[in-house]
Parts: sequence; structure tokens; C-alpha cells
Amino acid sequence: MFNYLLKNLSILKKFLFINLIFFSILGLFTFLYLKNVQPNLIKNKSSNHIKIINNTIDNLERLEIQFNEEDIRKFLFSTRFIFQSLDRVIFFDNQLDLVGDTDTLDLDPRSFSSRLDIVELEVLNQEKSKEITEKKNINIGNDNLVSLQDILFNYAGSKNFGIPFTFTQEEFNNFKLTTIKNVFRNDVNIGFVAITENANDIRAAIDERKTFVIRTAFAVGIVILIFSFVLNRYFLKPIQNLVTYTNKIKNKEHKKINIDNLKVRNDELGLLSKSLDDMTLELQKRISHAENFSTDLVHEIRNPLASLKSASEILSETKETDERLKLINILSHDVQRIERLITDYSQILKDEVALSKEKFKKIDLIPIIKSVVDDYNNIYQTKQGITISFSNDGNKSYQINGIENRIEQIIANLLDNAISFSENNKTIDIKISQNSKKQIILNILDEGPGFKEKDTSKIFKRFYSNRPDKFGQHSGLGLNIVKNLTDLHNASINALNRTDKRGANLEIIFSRA
Repeated sequence: MFNYLLKNLSILKKFLFINLIFFSILGLFTFLYLKNVQPNLIKNKSSNHIKIINNTIDNLERLEIQFNEEDIRKFLFSTRFIFQSLDRVIFFDNQLDLVGDTDTLDLDPRSFSSRLDIVELEVLNQEKSKEITEKKNINIGNDNLVSLQDILFNYAGSKNFGIPFTFTQEEFNNFKLTTIKNVFRNDVNIGFVAITENANDIRAAIDERKTFVIRTAFAVGIVILIFSFVLNRYFLKPIQNLVTYTNKIKNKEHKKINIDNLKVRNDELGLLSKSLDDMTLELQKRISHAENFSTDLVHEIRNPLASLKSASEILSETKETDERLKLINILSHDVQRIERLITDYSQILKDEVALSKEKFKKIDLIPIIKSVVDDYNNIYQTKQGITISFSNDGNKSYQINGIENRIEQIIANLLDNAISFSENNKTIDIKISQNSKKQIILNILDEGPGFKEKDTSKIFKRFYSNRPDKFGQHSGLGLNIVKNLTDLHNASINALNRTDKRGANLEIIFSRA
């Protein structure tokens, strides 16, 4: 139930809800603590009273003090230092008559008795309660005042007789604590001893704790509100903006949320926003690339398909052997063309996935070029008499940061292109050198027709249309693949005409590692 409730709440609401639960539990424990503070403090004072009463009773018995005014007066004068820390100590005989009071010790002994009368009158004139509780602690307010004699009377007749008895009383805004106990001598009750102490410090301590709890709760509440505002303003709201941003992208909505204000942040949310925006742009770029590529592919396949359709229709009606052979060659040529298109298209898709997983490392171009050149010489020297030569400017090493098999793919595609435009028994030269800027220059030169276009950068576009008939055996994607791979290696490729003779020069410029 609890987990289900939290699951459907926002982070801010979860935070506030958890804090509410925490404060409720803390408030409950605080209430129980404050409720028990007063009894504990009263118990501590009561324990001190009981110790003094017990010591007083022991002294009374040791000195054989009788419970009459004169003996008690003498006892109080002789032991008054014992009671200096207490507000008042009162003695009653077994008839509940007042026989001694520390409040009168500072007066002349002759007025001791008269003071007793006054004290007694003050007590007796107080409003009596209709019912006196026999609990261990009695809290008597201003509206329920009772005389000490009434309490002693009920104490003498209660089951707690013989056990120290403590009660509290509010009187004229003073909080008083009184402990009483009877005095046994020879198993006979001869009187009572009562200690009354001003316990405003207990009330002050309780008030202090209550004030502390209230101020702490208020301060923590303010902190939580401030933290909630900061959490919502600087963290939760930006996250919600990112969620809305991704949803609009998912739903292909044209109106998108601007998250530029989040991208300028230098914290984790800023990094997340940048990564998300970059990923979105990359995905949009890839989607646009795939859509355009698919459109171009459909357009490129349409021509050979139309040719296949026409040739197949004519073939069924043609009986001459030469004409049928010609039509069959056309059919074979177009099928190869379509097959090449599909193969290269599939390869491009695989390359895009593979490239994202491959890592760059420091590689030397010379052994890579030599390996590809040897493979092609073994094939095309025998097949077409085409020779591929390799030379450098004397350096032993040409190191770049790249992917070895992708460099092989670049060289192989360029050689395929050069061979497509070369006649039999011609030479293709591969040269590598270093310029004044410490850049590595790779040139592949053929003896073909060269470039007629002024803007030779067009040849690197997909399905470039201005191709000779001989080029029909290729898909038109090879140079585009080369361009993508050189861009991946932060290199540049240029299409030039040779200056020494007829032919083309494809030049790649790498940065040295």
C-alpha cells in the first residue's frame, strides 16, 4: 500500500510525504517525552525530600524529640542548617496540629506560637476540595486548593500510609512540590513531617523544553520548505523539462522545448542536457540520412528495374540469337547492378553500427598499404595486366590515429574506383609523403579519363549520376563510403586531375599521430 502510494507521487511529493511521516513520528515521541518530563523531575526532587525526611526522622528518634512545639522548635533551631536549601519544613503531631515550621525560625522564639496560629489560619482559610486523590502525585490547581491538614487526614486513612507521599500545587503562580511522611516510634504514629519546596524550576525546565521543541520544529520546517523550493526549482523542474522534451521528440511534435538554459549548467543536469540534445541531433541526422539514402536507393534501383522489365519483354519476342544474347547481357548487367546496390547499402548500414563500437589506436600506414597493394597486384596483373605501384618520400613510418581495417577499406575502394576507369595494361600509382605541416599525404593516381567536372567534390555524393557507362558495374556508393571513412579519421579527401599526364588523382590528407 505504502509503496503503491509513493510510486504514483512525484519526487517533490514523495519528499514532502516522507518528511510529514517523519515529523509525525518525531512529534509523537516528543509529546511522550514532554509528558514524562514533569513526573521524572518531580520524582528526582521527591527522592531528595525523602532522603531529608528519613534523616530528620532518624535524628528525631536519636535525640528522642517529642512532637510538641517546644521540642520541635529547639530541634529546628539546632538543625536549621540541614533545611537551608528547602523552602519550608513543617511538623504535625498525630492529631494533625501544627507544632513546627521553618518559616518562623527567623523570628523571635517568643512569637513562634503566634506565628503558628497565623500559618494555621492561612492554611485553614483556604478553600477545601470536595475530593482528595490518593495517588502518588497530586496536581492541585488554583481552582482546587486544599489544606495540608486535609491531605494529611486523607493520607493517614489511605493505603499509602507509611509510604512517602508527594503532590504538586499551583499557588499564586508558584509551582510547589510537597512531600509528606508519617513518623513511627515503637510502632505508633507520633506525627508527620512535610517538606514544601518552590518547584518553579521544574515548570521552567518544561517550558524551556517546549520552547526548544517548537523553535526546532519551526526552524526545521522552514529549512524543509526552502530545500523543497530549491529541489523543485533547480532540479525537479529541469528534469520535468527534459521529460517533456523527450516526449515531444518521441511524438514527433514540431514545437519543441528549448533546453539551452539547461545546457549552460556546469552540473550533472547540464551534462545530461547536453548529451540528450546531442543524441537527439545525432538521431535526427541519422534519420534524415536514412530517409534520404532510402529515397536515393529507390531512385537508383528504378532505372535498372525498368531496363530489366523492357529487356525481358523484348527477349520473349526476339528469336535472333545475336539479339537475344545482347538482351541477356543487358539483363545480367542490370541484375549485377541491383545486387551491387543492395550489397553496398547493406555494408554501409553495417559499417555505421560497427564504427560506433570500434576504437582508434596508433597505426602505421605503410604496412597496411603494402598489404592491399600486394593483394590487388596478384589479381589484376593477371586479369587485366594492371600494375599497382607503391612509393614514399623516404620516411620509414607514417603513423596516424585510426582504425586499421577502415584504412584498408579506404584504399581498397579507391583502387576499385581507379581500376574501373583504367584500361588494360595500365599502371596505378600509390604515393605517400609528408608536407611542411607534418601532414601525411596519400595519393592514388590512375591513367583514366580524369574528371570533366569543375566541382569534383560531387563525385563523393551518393549515386553520383555523371558516370561513364563502364562505371555501371559499381553501385555509386564506393566513393561516398570513402568520404565517410576519411571524415571519421578527421582527414580530408580531394579529387584532382593529374598534371603530369592524363588521369585522376585522389588525394587524402591525414594528421600525423
